[in-house]
Amino acid sequence: MTAPSPSPFLSAQALQKTYRVRSGIFGASQTLHAVSGVDFDVPAGTTFGLVGESGSGKSTLARLLLAAEPATAGTLHIDGAPLSLGNARERKAFHRLVQPVLQDPYASLNPMMRIGEIVAEPMRVHGLYRGKALHARVASLLTAVGLMPELADRYPNQLSGGQRQRVAIARALGLSPRALVLDEPVSALDVSIQAQILNLLKEIQRAQALTYVLISHDLAVVAYMSDQIGVLYLGEFMEVGPRDEVLRHAAHPYTRALIAASETRVDTAAGGGAPAEIPSPVALPAGCRYQARCSHATARCRAEKPLLRAIGTGHRVACHIDLPLTIPAQHEVHP
Repeated sequence: MTAPSPSPFLSAQALQKTYRVRSGIFGASQTLHAVSGVDFDVPAGTTFGLVGESGSGKSTLARLLLAAEPATAGTLHIDGAPLSLGNARERKAFHRLVQPVLQDPYASLNPMMRIGEIVAEPMRVHGLYRGKALHARVASLLTAVGLMPELADRYPNQLSGGQRQRVAIARALGLSPRALVLDEPVSALDVSIQAQILNLLKEIQRAQALTYVLISHDLAVVAYMSDQIGVLYLGEFMEVGPRDEVLRHAAHPYTRALIAASETRVDTAAGGGAPAEIPSPVALPAGCRYQARCSHATARCRAEKPLLRAIGTGHRVACHIDLPLTIPAQHEVHP
C-alpha cells in the first residue's frame, strides 16, 4: 500500500451554502444559512470525520463535496486543482475521482435492476469495461466487499440491508476513485451489522489508499474511523482537529456534550437544562450559535461571535470560554 501523502487531496476554503425560502405561500423570502464558511483539508489516504446533529449542515456539505449542488461562495480543491464542472468532460473526470456511499441502501439501489447491473452501470457509462471484462470486474468488486459473485443475478429486495450497503460500496469502487464521501453509511443498518461495514471500509481504505470524508451524527462511528474530526453546528465548525485531541481534550461545550451523549446514548447534545432543539438556520442567534443551549454562556457569548482559534497543533476551537482541556474519564469516547 502506498503511504498516505501529507498534502491535502481535498481542500475546502470558506465554503458557504445559502437558500432562499418562504414560510407559507405569502410569507416573505428569507435566507437559510446551511453552511457558513467552513475550512478544512483532508490529506490523501486519511479520513476526515464530520459530526453533528440533524440540522447542523452535514448533508448539505456532503452535497457540496460531491458537486451535487454548487456552493454559494468559497472554493473546493480536488487533488490540488480548483473544482471545475463547466462541461460534461470535467464532470466525468470529477466523478472518476470522488464517489458517494449514501445513507440508505434501500433507497440508493434501483429495485428494477439486478445487482450486477447496478455495480456495472457507472463503469458502462464511463466506457471503462465491456463484455467479459465488465462481467469479470463486477465479480471482482463483489468479492472485494465480501459478497458472492453469484449475487449479481439477484435484485436488491433479495438482499439484507448490510448486503445492499456492500453493493453500494462495490458500485462506488467501480471507477477506481481516489476518495469516497460517506454520508451516514451505517445509520440505516442494524447495530450488529454496522461494525462489519465500518471494518470493511477501513480494509478497503488501507488496500487502496483512499481518502474518506465521513459524515455522521454518531460520534462513536466518527471516532472509530477518523484521523481528523470537525464538529459542525448550524453550518459552522465549533471545533476541529486531530481525533485524539478533539476526543481527549475537547475545548468546546458542544463537543463535550456530544461526547457525553455518545457515552450515555442520550439523543440530545444539550446540557445543564438548556433547550434541546437546534435553533433555526433561518433565524440564527446573535453571538455564538450555540449560546442558547450552552450552560457556560456569558454576555460576551450572546453578543460576540467567536472565531476559530488555535489551542494546539492543528486543534482549533470557536469558543470564548477556556475550559479545562482534560475530559473526565467517564465522558471519553473509546473508538
